[in-house]
Amino acid sequence: MEDASFRPTWRQAAGHGLYLGAITAAVFLVPAVLAGPPIWAWALLAFGPPLAGAAGGLAAGRRAGVEICAGGIRTSSGLAPWHRVVDLREERRGGRTVVSVYLDSGASLVLRAPYSGGLFAADPRFEVKMFALSYMWRSRRFGGLPG
Repeated sequence: MEDASFRPTWRQAAGHGLYLGAITAAVFLVPAVLAGPPIWAWALLAFGPPLAGAAGGLAAGRRAGVEICAGGIRTSSGLAPWHRVVDLREERRGGRTVVSVYLDSGASLVLRAPYSGGLFAADPRFEVKMFALSYMWRSRRFGGLPG
C-alpha cells in the first residue's frame, strides 16, 4: 500500500474555526455591552469573529494532520517508526472518536486526523480511514493481513 496522509475534512476545519470565532465573539461582546456601541457594531462583533474563524479554520486547519510513510507515522511532534507502534485503537475522547497510537515505550499519542464527532466534526469516512491506517500498520509491522 502506498503512503497516505490524513487531514481534517473541510467541514471539520471550518467548524473548528467557527467554534474559536464564536468564543472570540463572546469575549468581545462582554465589554461591548458595557460600552454600548451603535447597532452596526453589534452585528460586526457578533458575526465577524465566527466568520473570520471559519475562513481561518479552512485556511490553516486543512494543513494539520498526519503523514503515513514507509518509516512510520509522521506527526507535527515527530516520527513514530512502525517497529515501535504496538497498537492502534479508536477511542472516545472529549466527544470525539480519535485514533490513539500506542508505542513500545508505554507512551501513546492521539493523531490529529482522522477523527469523528458531532455536528461539524463528523467524518463519514472515518471507519474507512481507520481501516486503511490499521492495514498499513499491520502490513508494515507484521508483513500483511492474515488470510
